[in-house]
Amino acid sequence: METPAAKPGSLRNVLVRLFSFAVLIFAARFAIIVTVRGGSCDSADFCFFSDDLNLSGPGRSSDAGDPFSGKNWRRSVEHYAAAFQDLIADGSLSPNSRALCIDTPSGEDVLALKELGVVDSVGIFKDPSPPLIVHGDGRRHPFSGDAFDFEFSGNGGLERSPRPAEFAAEICRTLRPGGVAAVHVAVRDAYSFDSFLELFNCCELIRTREINGVDSSPVLEILMKKKNKNPNFEIETLDSGNFVNKCSVPGYKREIVKNAEALIEEEPLKPWVILKKNVKNIKYLTSLVDLSFKNSYVYVDVGARSYGSSIGSWFRKQYPKQNRTFEVYAIEADKSFHEEYRAKKGVTLLPYAAWVRNETLFFEITRDTSKKVMVKGRGMDGRVNPVQTSSSHMGDMDKIQGFDFAEWLKSAVTRRILWW
Repeated sequence: METPAAKPGSLRNVLVRLFSFAVLIFAARFAIIVTVRGGSCDSADFCFFSDDLNLSGPGRSSDAGDPFSGKNWRRSVEHYAAAFQDLIADGSLSPNSRALCIDTPSGEDVLALKELGVVDSVGIFKDPSPPLIVHGDGRRHPFSGDAFDFEFSGNGGLERSPRPAEFAAEICRTLRPGGVAAVHVAVRDAYSFDSFLELFNCCELIRTREINGVDSSPVLEILMKKKNKNPNFEIETLDSGNFVNKCSVPGYKREIVKNAEALIEEEPLKPWVILKKNVKNIKYLTSLVDLSFKNSYVYVDVGARSYGSSIGSWFRKQYPKQNRTFEVYAIEADKSFHEEYRAKKGVTLLPYAAWVRNETLFFEITRDTSKKVMVKGRGMDGRVNPVQTSSSHMGDMDKIQGFDFAEWLKSAVTRRILWW
């Protein structure tokens, strides 16, 4: 008479199986919603999560699995379409234009152009996604010269580039004369804006306007037109003579000088003591303006002495570099320091004295002008003066080589990008 007792057990097994099947159906339904539809829910869906909850990892959107779908990607397409529509309205862009979008990871700007009728549009990025994006780089366009009527750079591509001058030079190369370039950047001050324009010496400025970026942050849209090539064009150099007695300082640079610390008009007897007292008042250029669009970044230590006296102890550790890589030059004539610099990477030693021309100099101790003494071992401590014909009392060890510092600075540091 054990049969009735088996019925409750059978019923329990049936209920467990039905419950397990229901859980399986629910899990499958949830997986479809999250995987296929990006985790969003509508009125017909049964979800435990609201639309505002981000199921992705930090810094990633819920559309990260497929960059060419989802609400955020579509919103970006519409954002660029609105910006390009204004360019079409003012004649800067036309449906017949051949257009290039530079360093575009997901191609929203390319699709926006195509939807507006600019069908001959393409983007470049290191990771291609045909047909919208082909392989390329902001500093290496895979196209011939004068190939495009319109070029666009958004998404902070120019600002992130480690070589903004090369980035701009490629736009100058592939944009046809008379073509239009539009760049969206976060220009923060007049200094950075002027630096930006210097990069594009092939173009003339049409206009600027402030717009909202994709993330609603303020962005400056800069519109430029490439100049027509001039076969008689010559680069004007700094020593051309036209700059003599015609030095002018723009207003924005005057404003920077006003914001700097007061000038010490007389050389103090104890310069290091004065420096220590005023170190908190010193304002560096890199703490006052944005340097994103500068051609190159150079630090020159004149009279460098030992590596640790300035470059290693101060510049490497404390100078505000804005995450930029600087070329470092140490100018030091004292041979007692030269061996130390041979082991330092990233520093170019110039074993001379910075002077007004190329000539031999001798070192004179200034503490006692009646004696001319050479201090050895710890390095020289005094001033340099030109060698005189009557200075036969000076030994060879007292002589050093001076070089034209201004001429070196123009030839080694000042670099110009030629675009034809």
